[in-house]
Amino acid sequence: MRTNNLDTTNATRERAVSGIPDGQGRALGATLPTITERDAAPSVLPVAEDAGAPRPAIDAPSPPGAPPAPGAPSASGAPPGAGPAPGPAPGDYRAAFNVARLAMAVVDREGRVRDANPALGALLGTDPAVLTTRSAADLANLREDPRTWKEYRDVLGGRLARLRRTRRLLRADGHALWAEITIEPAPDSCSLLLSMADISDQRDLQGRLRHLQMHDPVTRLPNRSLFFERMTSALEAATYDHGGTGRIGLCYLDLDGFKAVNDTLGHRVGDRLLGAVAQRLTECAAPGGHLVARLGGDEFALLVRNSTGTEQLCDLARSLLAALQEPFDVGGQRLSVSASIGVVERPAAGTHTTWLMQAADTTLYWAKEDGKARWTLFDPERNAHRMTRQALSSTLRPAVEREEFVLDYQPLVGLGDGVVRGVEALVRWDHPQFGRLSPNRFIPLAEENGAIVPLGRWVLRTACRQARAWQLANPTHPLVVSVNVAVRQVWDSDLVADVGTILAETGLPPHLLQLELTESAVMGSTGRPLQALQRLSDMGVPIAIDDFGTGYSNLAYLSRLPVSTLKLDGSFVQGFRAEEHPNPADETIVEALVQLAHRLGLTVTAECVESAEQAERLRRIGCDTGQGWFYSRPVPPDRIQTMITCPASG
Repeated sequence: MRTNNLDTTNATRERAVSGIPDGQGRALGATLPTITERDAAPSVLPVAEDAGAPRPAIDAPSPPGAPPAPGAPSASGAPPGAGPAPGPAPGDYRAAFNVARLAMAVVDREGRVRDANPALGALLGTDPAVLTTRSAADLANLREDPRTWKEYRDVLGGRLARLRRTRRLLRADGHALWAEITIEPAPDSCSLLLSMADISDQRDLQGRLRHLQMHDPVTRLPNRSLFFERMTSALEAATYDHGGTGRIGLCYLDLDGFKAVNDTLGHRVGDRLLGAVAQRLTECAAPGGHLVARLGGDEFALLVRNSTGTEQLCDLARSLLAALQEPFDVGGQRLSVSASIGVVERPAAGTHTTWLMQAADTTLYWAKEDGKARWTLFDPERNAHRMTRQALSSTLRPAVEREEFVLDYQPLVGLGDGVVRGVEALVRWDHPQFGRLSPNRFIPLAEENGAIVPLGRWVLRTACRQARAWQLANPTHPLVVSVNVAVRQVWDSDLVADVGTILAETGLPPHLLQLELTESAVMGSTGRPLQALQRLSDMGVPIAIDDFGTGYSNLAYLSRLPVSTLKLDGSFVQGFRAEEHPNPADETIVEALVQLAHRLGLTVTAECVESAEQAERLRRIGCDTGQGWFYSRPVPPDRIQTMITCPASG
């Protein structure tokens, strides 16, 4: 009897849809597993067989007692020995694919969509049939960046197990959505499964939370976290983007005296002022599209991508200062503020965010140090000096313990007879990295960080020990050793006790030790410093005022302080040079000071004597001793020994 082809086709389709198994226990046309089967055995997804392949008869019963034919179902519908059939029948695969709420598509190894379920059509706003034969990469926007495209190709080629990305997609109606894209090989190894999950609401919520997290609530500007994120991105983009300038710029701004606004008018007014400042900064940055951020407190920053050079940053800094100079109307009050700005501009290659912010912070500090209400451009040489200064400051105390310091001595010579009367001890630092350093390189640092106390104690002990050695070697011609003392040594240590202990240890008579303090330190002395000077004088230790004539010059103090010597500042002596037109006022002032000192019972030493004529004129005026290169530069102690018995002639 002839079988109608249409009937045969319908029967085959009915078996496929109804779940009637084929010779291997699978429904024909069932190419997709259920979710349960995919999770349980993802590597054994069955492949649809050719409809024309021979298979055992389904309805023909086996002879009594005979084992079932290979692959034939048991009476219960399951293969022999398989037990009860777990989960849904295989025929549900296609139905599950079609009714699934997750948008899915089957993709071949060439990257073409072979089948799409209705959920995918609904997600993209189109008929699923339209999606077939389209490129999955275009459908899921996988060509957006090289890394994603490479990983996608690796998944197609079987070199990568899965690709998962979040992508912004466009629906057919033009509306955008955010979707989480997953593409992975199907277990049959002949196709891949593409799935899309709409995460637009989640993305929108994350965006709003991120905006709150990354923006300042007072000014609505990006905060420090977002600024550093954008700066890092800008540095990376400028390094690899050959279409830009490859440079980056930064203006780091701090309001001058903003704390006074908060303290006097309250934080509410202060916040409103910050908001007004932020608005003006944004207006200045808008033409160039520069990023403006509030980094905290009254600090703001402007980031310039692809800067064209330092001139662009300097022009921007000028415009910022000009914009902030206009008064602000805040809550009916007219407020004026100024700002200090640090400006940094450099190539992006090799620049790190940490270095860039450190440079900007340093430059901002320079702007404030130079007088505020100004902008300052980063100077590598000045920064190197600052770094050296910081390195010296941090190693001062360990250097004292390691005894890296040495003393040189400069003679104090009698102007009348040319005989060496004493020496001034001058400390030098034999630095292992920077070589021998003069006192002006490290003494101010030592005074700032307190290292002057142990250093001063070492200088005092070493100088007294050397003076005692000279005294023993030349008992008929003892030398006075003059040691500089910082005012912080008086405040931070018991200078009187230190001097007494060192004199006792070395055996040096007190009158052979002279302590020098600067005029600015001595003239304002009250309380403890004045008491210490008086006790030292009572011990028999002479006190000298160094650099006299350049500080307070309060002559009334001379009658109250226990001072025995005035050392005239070298600026007075420089006016005595023969090659220059002498200023009569210099000689008149020096002569008056010498006469005043002598009437008060004080001796006078002139510093910076560099010529015989200067020495002669100072002698005629009445100066007692001279010190300078005309007699000798600072020298080691063994050189002083030869000068003790021989008059200095220059």
